[in-house]
Amino acid sequence: MRRTGTTRRAALTAAGAVAAGTVLTACGGADAGTGPESARARAAAAAATGALRTAAARTSAELLARYDRVAEAHPGTAAPLAPLRAALREHAAALTAGGGAVRPAAGSRTPAADPAAALRELAADARRSSATHTRALLTAEPELARLLASVAAADAVHAHLLTELAKEVAA
Repeated sequence: MRRTGTTRRAALTAAGAVAAGTVLTACGGADAGTGPESARARAAAAAATGALRTAAARTSAELLARYDRVAEAHPGTAAPLAPLRAALREHAAALTAGGGAVRPAAGSRTPAADPAAALRELAADARRSSATHTRALLTAEPELARLLASVAAADAVHAHLLTELAKEVAA
């Protein structure tokens, strides 16, 4: 198996996601209010953050489930997918922040019969996951925005690696 290198596009995508998270982090501010309105605002912000974390964790868990299905359907891909699957497990755990495991939604599609096609589909899923996390960081509080930026960047890199792996499998 030949070694895959990082392309300029993948590096720029990852750097862009991290930069967006950094910019959004700098835009956050602390409010020192102590009245009932402040308590309601803090409660609403905490609820919004929790919902955002749960949605992001579900996105990562669903992507992990798709990785698992491809590895099951095409055992030859299990070893190369193992480190990516481990990273996705860590992403989902970090996004739940001790809130327990998030189960993916039921009813995902069956992987393609051809291993290369299944890997290309998985790469497209990783790109969609990256885009979902990137959109979510626009409304996230600073700490969560940094985490989402990191997960989005990792998903973008996974998409690149999966595309390269699909080329190797097809050859």
